[in-house]
Amino acid sequence: MFGPDKQSGQPKLDCGGRFGNMASVGEFNSFSGSVPATKVELSVSCRNLLDRDTFSKSDPICVLYTQGIGSKEWREFGRTEVIDNTLNPDFVRKFIMDYFFEERENLRFDLYDVDSKSPNLSKHDFLGQVFCTLGEIVGSQGSRLEKAIVGIPGKNCGTIILTAEELNCCRDSVLMQFCANKLDKKDFFGKSDPFLVFYRSNEDSSFTICHKTEVVKNTLNPVWQAFKISVRALCNGDYDRTIKIEVYDWDRDGSHDFIGEFTTSYRELSRGQSQFNVYEVINPKKKGKKKKYINSGTVTLLSFLVETEVSFLDYIKGGTQINFTVAIDFTASNGNPAQPTSLHYMNPYQLNAYGMALKAVGEIIQDYDSDKMFPALGFGAKLPPDGRVSHEFALNGNPQNPYCNGIDGVMEAYYRSLKSVQLYGPTNFAPVINHVARYASSVKDGSQYFVLLIITDGVISDMAQTKESVVNASKLPMSIIIVGVGPAEFDAMEELDGDVVRVSSRGKYAERDIVQHLLIMDSSGPHCTRHNLHIY
Repeated sequence: MFGPDKQSGQPKLDCGGRFGNMASVGEFNSFSGSVPATKVELSVSCRNLLDRDTFSKSDPICVLYTQGIGSKEWREFGRTEVIDNTLNPDFVRKFIMDYFFEERENLRFDLYDVDSKSPNLSKHDFLGQVFCTLGEIVGSQGSRLEKAIVGIPGKNCGTIILTAEELNCCRDSVLMQFCANKLDKKDFFGKSDPFLVFYRSNEDSSFTICHKTEVVKNTLNPVWQAFKISVRALCNGDYDRTIKIEVYDWDRDGSHDFIGEFTTSYRELSRGQSQFNVYEVINPKKKGKKKKYINSGTVTLLSFLVETEVSFLDYIKGGTQINFTVAIDFTASNGNPAQPTSLHYMNPYQLNAYGMALKAVGEIIQDYDSDKMFPALGFGAKLPPDGRVSHEFALNGNPQNPYCNGIDGVMEAYYRSLKSVQLYGPTNFAPVINHVARYASSVKDGSQYFVLLIITDGVISDMAQTKESVVNASKLPMSIIIVGVGPAEFDAMEELDGDVVRVSSRGKYAERDIVQHLLIMDSSGPHCTRHNLHIY
C-alpha cells in the first residue's frame, strides 16, 4: 500500500463474497485476463500445540511457505504475530494470497515456540508443520480445513484449522473507540484487566477473529485506545454480517477470564455514538445460573469514523512521482573488499551481496521513478584525502550532485567508491534518513514520494537517533526499506519494522509504519524473511 497507514488487510479485489460468485474473476486477476484467479484471505488457528516452555505455555507463531510453479523450493510467504502463553492460538494476522483455480498451489505451515526477538527461526523451538494445497482449503466444506500437525516423531503435535475467504472489494477503513462500564471483577486482589476481541461470523455459524484491543490494567471502567481496521477485515463488505465482541480479563499465564459477550454489525456500528451502540455484556453461564442476573457490564461505542484507503495505483495515476535514494553500508565489519570473505568483495564474475540486494530491490523501485536518476549515498567510511569519517557521502564523489543514472549507474558508483574510501564505522542510520527527510519535508501536496533503500550488514550503532529520525519521518511522504546482508543478527531492524509494535522515541510514537526490513542476503542468495515488498 502507499500513502495511508498499513492495515492488517492487503489490496482489496471484487470477488463476490465467500466463493459464491467466481464468474467475474477476470476483473481482478493481476496477471492475465485468461487465467482464472482471485484473492483469498487465510486465517490460522491451532489446538493442543506442544508445550515447550517449562514454567509457562508455548508462545506460538505460524510461518507460511509456498512452492514456486515448476520448482520444489519452499519460499517464506509471511508470518503471523506471536501469541504469548497459549496452546490454542487464534492468530489475528491473515495471509492474503492469489488463488489460481486451475493450478496446484502447495503450502506449508510451520509452527514455532518463540523464545526471543530474533527473526531467525532456528533459534526457536519447532512445534510441527502441515502440508496442504490452497485448493484443498478452499474446496473443504465451508472452506475450513482441519489437519493434524506433524513433524516431530512420537509426538501428538495438535491440529491446525485453516479457513479461506474470498475477498470483497471494500476499500474503506473505520476508526473506532470503545469504553466499558461496571464490568465484572475477576481478579482476587484487584479489579479486572479488560480487553476486547472482535470476530466476524462465517456461513457455517463459526467465527473468525479479526481484532484484539490492548489490555487496560486494573479497572472495571476501561477506555480503550481508538483503533483502525479495514471494513474488509471486519465484515468483508457485508454490512449486516454478525460481528461478535468478547470481553476478557487478561491473565499473565494466558488463561484469560471470560467476562461476557455481545453481537452487533457494521450497519449498527455505523450509527456512531448513540443509544443504539450501548451493549450489555452477557455471560451465558452466569445468566443460566443466576435468576437476578442482568449483565456483566456494558460496552459503549464512543466514536466511528469511515476513511477510504487510497492505493499505490491511485497515487501513481494521480501523477505522484517516486524519488528513490540508495544508502550503502561501508563499515569495516563488512570485511576487506579485496578478500573473498568480504560482503563487499569485488568479484569479476558475479555480484557480491550488496550488488545482489541493490539489483533485486532497485530494479523494482526504479520502474516508478520517472527520470531514473537516483541519489546514491554511503555511510561509515573514511574519505580521501584527509581520512575524515562520513555517514552521508555521495558515491559518485559529488556531494552537490549525488545522482546516478539508473541502477547500473548506482552500481558503477558503488564499485568506484570501494576503490577510493576506507571502510571504517560506526554503523549510523540517522544521517541518511535525515538526508532524505529534508527533501520529503518540502513536499506538501502529494506530488512526490520518497523511498530510501538502506543496505547494511548488521547492528545499528545510533539506535536512539535512528528511532527519533524514523518517528519524525513518519509524518512525511517517505518510506524506508532496510536490506540486511550477511550472517549477522538483525534484531534491531525488526524493532524498526513496526509491524507489531510501532516505533517510538522519547515517548512519541511513529504516526505510521514506514520501515520494512524485508530481505537477508548471504552467499547462497536472497532469502525473504518478511512478506512481499510493499511501499507504505
